[in-house]
This record gives sequence, structure tokens and C-alpha cells, in this order.
Amino acid sequence: MSSHPVLSRLSPTLAKSSALKRSLPFDLVLAIVALVLWQLLRLALWVDVGQQDQLAWKGSFNALGMGGWFDIWTLAYLLAPLFLLSSVLPNRLRLGRWANRMRWFMLLIAIAALIFGVVAEFIFWQEFTTRFNFIAVDYLIYTHEVIGNIRESYPIPLMLGGIGLVSTVLWLLVRKWVSFRVVAHTLRGRTLMMTLGLGLPIAATLFANLDQSSSTNHYAEELAGNGLFSLAAAMRRNELDYDKFYATMKPNDAQQVLAKLGVTSGRQVPGSMPVHLASLNGASPIESHATQTALPSSFARRPKNIVLITVESLSAEYLGSYGGNQQLTPQLDKIASEGLRFSHLYATGTRTVRGLEALSLGTPPIPGQAIIHRPNNEHLATLGELLQDQGFASYFIYGGYGYFDNMNHYFRGNDYRVVDRTDFDPKSIATENIWGVADESLFDNTLHELDRASAEGRPFMAQIMTTSNHRPYTFPEHRVQAEQGTRKGAIEYTDYAIGRFITQAKAKPWFKDTLFVIVADHCASVAGKTSLPVGKYQIPLIFYAPDMLQPGEYSRMASQIDIAPTLMQILGQPQDTFYGESLFAEHLAEPRAFISNYQDLGYYKHDHLIVLSPKGKVQAFKIDPASYEATPAPVDSQLLKEAIAYYQTASNAFKHGELKFHHPHRVLAAGEPHGRG
Repeated sequence: MSSHPVLSRLSPTLAKSSALKRSLPFDLVLAIVALVLWQLLRLALWVDVGQQDQLAWKGSFNALGMGGWFDIWTLAYLLAPLFLLSSVLPNRLRLGRWANRMRWFMLLIAIAALIFGVVAEFIFWQEFTTRFNFIAVDYLIYTHEVIGNIRESYPIPLMLGGIGLVSTVLWLLVRKWVSFRVVAHTLRGRTLMMTLGLGLPIAATLFANLDQSSSTNHYAEELAGNGLFSLAAAMRRNELDYDKFYATMKPNDAQQVLAKLGVTSGRQVPGSMPVHLASLNGASPIESHATQTALPSSFARRPKNIVLITVESLSAEYLGSYGGNQQLTPQLDKIASEGLRFSHLYATGTRTVRGLEALSLGTPPIPGQAIIHRPNNEHLATLGELLQDQGFASYFIYGGYGYFDNMNHYFRGNDYRVVDRTDFDPKSIATENIWGVADESLFDNTLHELDRASAEGRPFMAQIMTTSNHRPYTFPEHRVQAEQGTRKGAIEYTDYAIGRFITQAKAKPWFKDTLFVIVADHCASVAGKTSLPVGKYQIPLIFYAPDMLQPGEYSRMASQIDIAPTLMQILGQPQDTFYGESLFAEHLAEPRAFISNYQDLGYYKHDHLIVLSPKGKVQAFKIDPASYEATPAPVDSQLLKEAIAYYQTASNAFKHGELKFHHPHRVLAAGEPHGRG
């Protein structure tokens, strides 16, 4: 039976009309795709967190709801350029035949970019258990290492192919819902588009703030965020002025608080005259302070040399001597049994530059970027600068490219002789990856440098920075049993390389006069319920000098900033240029530790943690000394004063140049270089 002729003529028109009613504007479809993808990512991260049983249902729903809020305002930023473009594009171009083809292509690219961002953020979460933050900002700067690390760690062609396939399928699925009906813009239409393009970012800035995701559970706070929104916030907050963003006190009051804690030397109220070191008349720099500081009783004599091995991402929990049960570190455990093991040491931060800053400068972490990253960081009173002034050969030896994280500039500007992978003989390199040479190759080249310093008759202080315990976790074959590309394998290999280095050093004439210090730059992970989970900051510290140091355990709590003044005392040098204190001081203050991320500053004392955050926010937690479980607690007024005094004074001391060291023995000519590239 044939259809009615009138209905036959109407059916195409009706179908077209139905399709138009079903279709949605391009901008709206793109917004829906983005919101769905971001919430799916949030659910995937929630599942990952849920496996650790860290989030209650209420916190989960709050995180998902707040996440939608940030997603919408992130869209306001992303869609604004489209509205602005639409407001200024001439009708002749907007209505052109090629315009729709470009719109379809743009939709495909936009979907692919969104999926790429979701995958990138999931990978970042697996590594750091946070949304994009200041680490991601640095990754945008040091693209060579970061891209190389990604290429060596993940099957990039397969992942990009998968992203392309999923993007194409999703693009085909949404095609029937997209309308590219374009009409000529009137003046009113252009005004509306311009208003949206300018107004949405302003509204997003006014109404959405990352602090709105604040929660007592750090996992919930991170889930509530949006990666792009968090990345933009991190770019703005990379350098935080303490006085503008944090709880403060009068500078004189801060000085008085620190004075009662024994921190008085050389740390002046802004505007006053700094105190500088001076040697005794007629004595050589090395001998001038030999009787100024007491030799710790555990030492039979003073060492002449220091070798400071800074190990990448070595959490204390990995070592058997610190309670680890994975049997990953037989060499380090043996060294710990023959040396002095510090059982309660805490890293100041979560990045290598924070560890290097603490070990060289002995200063509490200041908010935002580490001092190593900041301008005007030359000629500071660092461990290397002070010892170089006293006749030592000061070295910074790094297995990677020292321009990364501004390390070469910082150490060279503070009188260290800088040696990195570019200085190594290619024949000496067993293997290498994007982050650096294998640790055994780093140590082989270190031995060469130390032999040369010893041949010159100079005492030396060498800070060595390893790289093998870093993704992509590759190392030479047939060294350890564990697999390549795993953190377990990298830890075992780093342990092997350190043991090999110590064995080789024992054959050197300078060994018996050298103190070896083994410490981590930071822990492998600091993910936890709170923004500053104290237990995740615990790192190993071992002093090893079998010819002069009695084996034992040092159980008193200590901070990474205490290592530099401790080494100065052991060498017979003054320690009063540091905020840290020597762990062998005659009159020790009450133990405390400083922990931080890029914006939260923690002060840990008496099993309480004070956390200072932007906008003057202050939190307090009671910390279980065994499990490190954190429970919200009332703020102890005295601990709060101490926390503010330390952090405020340290931040202002750097800002006003009071961490500078003016050499009493020599004056540098303008432009005179420090160290070697």
C-alpha cells in the first residue's frame, strides 16, 4: 500500500524539523562533554582513593558536588575565547562554506584535548595523589626532562592511539546532537557574545576560589578540585608573600620568641645590620674555629671531609633498619648498623629542591617556590659557601642535568664546584635515562673528583644527588633481582650502588678521615588524609665513619634543617648562621620539625602539628606518635607563636637579604664566577 502523497512530501520536512529540535549548539555540546569527562575522572579517582578506605560516603558526595561547581567555572574560562571569537568574526567568514568544516574539526580537536587532559591528570594523580599543582607548573617549564620521562615510563604511541580512537568514536556519537546552524550576527548578538566572553572569566574569578574546596580530609579536598582550575591557581600562587597571605606577628615579637628558643645568631629584624662570621687573626681558616665548638662524644676525632649523599625519594619505611619488611636495602641496613642512625628525622618538603635547600641553607621552607628557584639566591650562608670560605673544596655533584630546577645556578652562585652529567666521561656511564645517569656511574665520577681534591691537599665537602630512584626506574642489568621500571627495583639498585660506592671508597687514602652522611631529599609519597601527613615526611639519616664514629641510634626528633649546623659542629666550625640547631649541641632546645608543601607550612612539636595556610588560616592536629594518625585539636597559642615566628622570620630574612654571607677572607670582583659549570 502506497503512502499518502501529502504525507510523503511532508516527511522530509518533518524529519528535518525533528532533527533541529533535537540538536544543540556547539558550545553546549562541548560543555556537556567536558562536564561528563571531568566527573568520570573524579569517579575514577574516588575509586582509587576508596581502595585505601580513606573517604566516608558523606565526604565523597560533598567532593563530587563541589567538583561540579569547579567544573562549571573552569568551563567559563574555556568557553570565553569562543564567545570572543564569535563576537568579532565577520559574517562573511562565519557563513562561509569552509566554516562548518572547521567547526567539525574544532569539535574533534576539543574532544581529543579534553580526553588527553583526563588521561594526563590520572597519570599525575597516580604519581602524586593530587590534582595538578605547582609540580605541574614546573613540569611545563622543564619540558625536556618531563617529556623524556613520560616517553620512557609509558607506552606513548599506544596511549595517543587510544586517545585518538576514543575521541573519534565520541565525536561520531555526538555529531547528531550538534547544530552548526549559523546566522548572521546582529549588533545585539555581537554585544551578547562579547559580554559573555569578558564577563564569564571575571565572574569565575569572583565566585570560584580553590580555597572553597577546603576540607579536613585532604583526599576529599583534592577530589573536589578541577585539574585545570588547580593548575591556574598554582601558577598564581607559585610565589607567596608570607606577610600578605599568612598569620603574622610583630617582627620584634617574633625575634623574642625565637630568642627564647635559642635562635638568635645572625637573624636580625629587617633593616638592622646583619651579623657576619670572622676568623681569628693569624690562624688559617680551617684551624681558626677548631676549638670553638665541642666535638660530639660519639666521635673519636674530627673528620676532615664530608660526603653528603642525598638519595632521591627514599622514604624511611623502605629501609629494614627503619622497620621496612620488603628487604630492599641490605647495603644501607648494614651501613646503618655500623654507623649512627637517626630514627626520627623529617623532611621539610615534597620536592628535591626543598631537600637541597634545607640541607644547604638550614632554613625552614618558605611558602611558594623554594629559594633554589628564586632570584637573588647567590652568596647565601650555605654549608658549601661557609666551608669554601674556610678552605674546603665544596662540591655539588648531580647525576642529571643541573640546569633542571635551577640547581646549577644556585649551587654555583653559592661557591660550590658544580659537576653534572655533562662533565662525565661518556665511557664511565653504564646506563642513563632522561633524569640522569645510573647511580653507580654518578658515584664513579664522584670518586674521581674526590681523589683530585685530596691530591690537592684540600679537605672537601661533597653533596651528591642521585637520580635512579625516580621514574622511569631504569638501571643497568644484572645488578639486582627486581624488575626494571619498578620503584622496588630502583630502590634495590640505589642501595646496591651506595654499597658499591662505600666499598670502593674504603680503598682510598682519604676514607678514614671522611664522614659519610646518607639522607633522602624527601619521601616517595606524601598522600594522606591531611595536607601534611606527618608520617609521610619521615626520612632516613645515617652517619657513617667507622674509623672515628661509634655505632648507635639517635632517637630524638630532628628536622632536615638541623643537618647543616650539625656538620659544622662536627667539623669544628660555627653554626650560628642557621635556623636549624646542631643535634649535638650542649643545650638542645625542645625537639621540633618543619614540614610543608608549596603553600601549607607545618610546625610539629609535642605531638601537635600547627598548619599555617594562605588567607591567615590556622589549623591544629593532635598526632599519634605511633601511627601518626591526625585528629583536629584546639590551637596551642604558644606553638602557634613559635610556628609564626620561625616561618615569618625566615621568609623575611630571605626577602631582605639577611641570609647573605659576606666573605671575611676575600672580596669577589664584579662578575667573578663561583664554582664551575
